[in-house]
Amino acid sequence: MKYKVHRFEIDMNNDQIKLEQFLNSLNGDIVSIIPNIAKTSFLQIYGISRKIDFLIIIEKI
Repeated sequence: MKYKVHRFEIDMNNDQIKLEQFLNSLNGDIVSIIPNIAKTSFLQIYGISRKIDFLIIIEKI
């Protein structure tokens, strides 16, 4: 089996349609979607607010 790893830059408030189009354009099966959660501010450190910078999408071809 071969896998391809994609990095998808995302703004969670505005990029829903962009993500949907990207996922539909993939030829293989999606194995996993892993969010990168950045903890940079005081509120993010204590879990009150979170920011997702990008998604790692693993595709099985």
